[in-house]
Amino acid sequence: MPEPAKKAASAFIKKPKALEVSVGSAAEYVAETGKADAKVKWQRDGKDIQASDKYVIKSEGVQHTLIVNNVVKEDEVVYAVISGTSKVKFELKVKQEEGKETTGNPAEPAKPAEPAKPAEPAKPAEPAKPAEQKEDGSANSAAEIPTLQLPNDSQDEKPSDSAMARKDSVWSCGEAATEELAKLDDSNRSTLFVEKPQSGTVTVGEDITFVAKIEAKDLLRKPNAKWFKGKWLDLASKAGKHLQLKESFDRITRIHTFEMQIIKAKENYAGNYRCEVTWKDKFDSCIFDLEVIEAPEVQQIDIRAAFKRSGGEGQDDAGELDFSGLLKRRAMKEESTEPEIDVWELLKNAQPNEYEKIAFEYGITDLRGLLKRLKRIKREEKKSAAFAKILEPGYQVEKGEKIKFVVDLADPTVELKWYRNGQEIRPSPKYIFEHKGTLRMLTIKNCTMADDAAYQVKAGDEKCTTELFVKEPPILITRQLEDRNELVGERVELECEVSEDDAQVKWYKNGIELGASPKHRFRTEGKKHWLIIPEASKADSGTYSVKTTGGQSTAVMKVDMKPLKITQDLTDQVVRAGQQAVLECELSEASVGGKWYKNGQLIYPGEHVKITHRKNVHKLVVEKMTLEDDGDYTFIPDGYSMQLGAKLRMIDAPKIHLDHLAKTPEIVVVAGNKLRLDVPITGEPMPRIVWMKGEKAIMDTGGRVRAESFPDHTSLVIETAEKDDSGQYKIVVQNEAGEDSAQLKIKVVDIPDAPAPPIVTEVGGDWCSMTWNPPNYDGSSPILGYVIERKKKQSSRWMRLNFDLCKEMTFEPKNMIEGIPYEVRVFAVNAIGMSKPSEPSKAFVPLAPTSEPTLLACDGVTDTSVSLKWRPPERIGAAGLDGYRIEYCLEGTNEWIQSNTELTDKTKYTINGLPTGEKIYVRVKAVNVAGESAPICMTTAILIKEVVVPPKIRLPRQLKQTYIRKVGESLNLMIPFQGKPRPKVIWTKDGEPLDSNTVNIRNTDTDTVLFIRKTERKHSGNYELTVQVDKIQDKATIVIQIVEKPGPPMVVKIVEVWDTNVALEWSLPKDNGNAAITGYTIQKADKKTMDWFTVIEHYHRTNCVISDLIIGNEYYFRVYSENMCGLSDDGTVTKNSALIQKEGLALKPPKYNDFDFQEVPKFTHPLINTVAVAGYNATLNCSVRGNPKPTICWMKNRMIIDKDPRYRMFSNQGVCTLEIRKPSPYDGGLYSCKAVNALGEDEVECKMEVKVAQ
Repeated sequence: MPEPAKKAASAFIKKPKALEVSVGSAAEYVAETGKADAKVKWQRDGKDIQASDKYVIKSEGVQHTLIVNNVVKEDEVVYAVISGTSKVKFELKVKQEEGKETTGNPAEPAKPAEPAKPAEPAKPAEPAKPAEQKEDGSANSAAEIPTLQLPNDSQDEKPSDSAMARKDSVWSCGEAATEELAKLDDSNRSTLFVEKPQSGTVTVGEDITFVAKIEAKDLLRKPNAKWFKGKWLDLASKAGKHLQLKESFDRITRIHTFEMQIIKAKENYAGNYRCEVTWKDKFDSCIFDLEVIEAPEVQQIDIRAAFKRSGGEGQDDAGELDFSGLLKRRAMKEESTEPEIDVWELLKNAQPNEYEKIAFEYGITDLRGLLKRLKRIKREEKKSAAFAKILEPGYQVEKGEKIKFVVDLADPTVELKWYRNGQEIRPSPKYIFEHKGTLRMLTIKNCTMADDAAYQVKAGDEKCTTELFVKEPPILITRQLEDRNELVGERVELECEVSEDDAQVKWYKNGIELGASPKHRFRTEGKKHWLIIPEASKADSGTYSVKTTGGQSTAVMKVDMKPLKITQDLTDQVVRAGQQAVLECELSEASVGGKWYKNGQLIYPGEHVKITHRKNVHKLVVEKMTLEDDGDYTFIPDGYSMQLGAKLRMIDAPKIHLDHLAKTPEIVVVAGNKLRLDVPITGEPMPRIVWMKGEKAIMDTGGRVRAESFPDHTSLVIETAEKDDSGQYKIVVQNEAGEDSAQLKIKVVDIPDAPAPPIVTEVGGDWCSMTWNPPNYDGSSPILGYVIERKKKQSSRWMRLNFDLCKEMTFEPKNMIEGIPYEVRVFAVNAIGMSKPSEPSKAFVPLAPTSEPTLLACDGVTDTSVSLKWRPPERIGAAGLDGYRIEYCLEGTNEWIQSNTELTDKTKYTINGLPTGEKIYVRVKAVNVAGESAPICMTTAILIKEVVVPPKIRLPRQLKQTYIRKVGESLNLMIPFQGKPRPKVIWTKDGEPLDSNTVNIRNTDTDTVLFIRKTERKHSGNYELTVQVDKIQDKATIVIQIVEKPGPPMVVKIVEVWDTNVALEWSLPKDNGNAAITGYTIQKADKKTMDWFTVIEHYHRTNCVISDLIIGNEYYFRVYSENMCGLSDDGTVTKNSALIQKEGLALKPPKYNDFDFQEVPKFTHPLINTVAVAGYNATLNCSVRGNPKPTICWMKNRMIIDKDPRYRMFSNQGVCTLEIRKPSPYDGGLYSCKAVNALGEDEVECKMEVKVAQ
């Protein structure tokens, strides 16, 4: 166990030291602790040592002693003593006495130190006696199980001659020694475990690991292991930081190892744990304990405060009084010198899983009630006015003795009554009342368990309570168990006698407690107790003990096997396949079982193999004999070293198995391939096999065609198949059990010949049609279809055209490129494969006419002509486009007349010479080398008559307002219009014709363009556009403004200078740049430096005041004018300068007439009708103006709203707000706001509706 991080002070002031003693003597270890009440436990190889004849454990004050009696070589191990968190390890070395021989002679009894008992001498004639000299006094304890040594086992140490003699006697007569039989005990030996997890102790905060090992010798797959705490808590769900579950497998030893590691243990981890292992129908489990210890703490407990009634608070006389804290263990009569043990302290410091053990050992009958009482201890006592001295919280008395209760009254005249469990006690020979002054006494004679109750004494209105605990004397064993020698199958009864009638006892076998089961039954009559084993077996051998509260008795029982004889041995048998085989033997004992083995492997019964045991006869029946059942069979009786053997052999007539072939076996092979035909053959012994084709036998060696034979099948091999290999084949098999034959047919097939070259019958733009003839030879297999390929003539790469076979002999390849020469070829396909390709077809070129022209429309009509326009075809193709052909047809006729004798390559055309007033249909075709395309036609007839369209100017949006340009920029205006025939366009400026030298005009059928290369201010004006068709005209006016930067202001004057201020005034500029003046920029300059600084920008007035000038400086000022083009190029400077005087400044404030700001209240923004949602805040807003400030009053339905918490009213800078918190439908109505001041009043109102949200 790892040491803790912080090493605590050792609990031992004297530690035991290693000793070296002789065999048969005694070893005594002494340890002293710092505290007299310290709990100490001793360990041997990490396992706790229990007090026994072998190990004597004493504790007297601070001194603790361990005595190991009758030391043997096996005692040479590491021991340890533990107290709290301190642990001291020490060793015991055993040496042989000089001159003593380790033979089978009786050993001289050793004289051990007191109080150890002398060792019993060994008797070689009785092999069972050594079991009495076990280390702990028991032949097979749960913690110390001896290892069974088989005759062929290798040992590290040389065994004694007596041990060898015992082994010889065991294996020579089929019997085993007592310790070996105990090891074979089924109740003690694990079904699956080879190593069980052992109980352990760990300090709080440290780690501990529990290991379980399972041997996988007879397991086909990994067993399933589960770890539990208590009865049901599966620890797999708790794995994590403090708990880890691991498993591993050693392939050499074939042992599965399962580990449970507890990390940083806590106090609540202590308790009972269980490991369960399952594999198919096998199950095994092991229970172990974990103890978590920490440094002991000394607690002072007030005995008076350790008792409390079981009733509710404030009820002194309710329930039962708990006094079990006074329990003391009565010392055994033979050990009267030992101090009494406080059961209260034992229960207080013990783990919960030890409560039942302590209760049984110290005679506690009502453990559940005792534990409930311990939880309800009263911590405080109340002072009594009626009692000068009250009863003690609890009293203890031995069964059969008497007890006296005494109280001292403050007032001796008060009436006193005694109660037992709430019932008043009357004077009787058992209950005696006494009076002595103020003392009142109750004496109970001959106490029994019925007197174990709560007692109460009542004086007036007050009362006090106590509790009496009657302790039973320990149960002693008056008649000890006796050693027994029994035979297998007999009834065994182990009997003992105790000191009390119907006392509780516990039976143990090899240290493990026994429970009632069909294997073990218990019987009690008065003081006598029996352990009954209805039918003994060798597994029942071992050490049996019975325990009571006052002692225990131990006896050794040995169960020997009965002599066994073979009345009928097994015999060898020969059985035909499929028939039943029976192996039978007979033993002298009907109760002896056994196991069957085949070739050394254990046989398990099933549907195929049945094993029966009826009386003395053992049978093994194989229902249907197969070759797998051949072998050497052995029967071994249970518990005996003898074995019976026999051989089982099967014979079977030969048979040829052709189930994998069809009803008419026919094998098809492709020419040139290798054929290997495997035919399963059965028969025992192996039959002779002959292959024949016709009357000729096929040899087993050499040649292209040969036969091969194997134990379970025969093979016909044809290295390279040819057409001549087709035909009937015969196979004959024969052995001593019979003969069989079969016929086979072999067919050799091949791929077909290549088809003839295909013929291309028709060619399109990207497709063609082709046909071909079938091949001359189909390869002895029907043609399944054809595969077609194509390629460009200049290329060598063929491309497959069909992924699914073509069933017919015609095909239409598609998606070819126009104008490219192509070739095609064909493959024939049958079930064997694909033929060679045919010769390529003659080369062909795919070509196609173009698609029809698009967007045919009438572009104009006169009295004798029609103008058409269209767009080129969407698809032209590789043949190109030579031109268009235009045709028309008069309405009412079906004759199409070609208008152009030669093809036109333009997309416009005018048909002339048409009769006026007639209607015609028109169509256009595209023509190339492949021919004419499909025509595009006009859907409606065209009337041969010119149509007048009134003129209309479509003036752009930007020209509908003043069009502004800067001087020097170009001007380009395009104005679309409509009208037919072509309209007449007239431009004028301000009613005058345009100057063609500076303004250019360009007109088309649908628009007119006004262009000025470099604009000047003279080009500004109103331009009028007139579009005229016959006498119909349309006009539009365009306002053009040419602008530039303005000139400077005319004159800038300094009007007045005062303090640090200068007043300026200036006149408008002479030239505003043909645009409105948008502002002025004023600058100042010190006369000394004449550096100009901007003072004001974008100023709109023609006068201003310049402030914050520096006293003593002299300033000049200049002003720039500004329009949409920017600031003027020059600024006008003041002629005079302004001097800022240093002193003597005088300000002449101007005189102003007072202005009357008073105003009647007036709402500038009224209330608006509102729809509000119920549950959401709503607001009403309006604004009012008035001087003096008006008073605001809100009203609902003409009722003033005042001090209502559901309404909040605000007024800020004339904006009035009414907030309605979470309105309901009842808040709807007419709201009004009134503003009142001394000059008058004004009022606005609105309606508000409140709707409930859906």
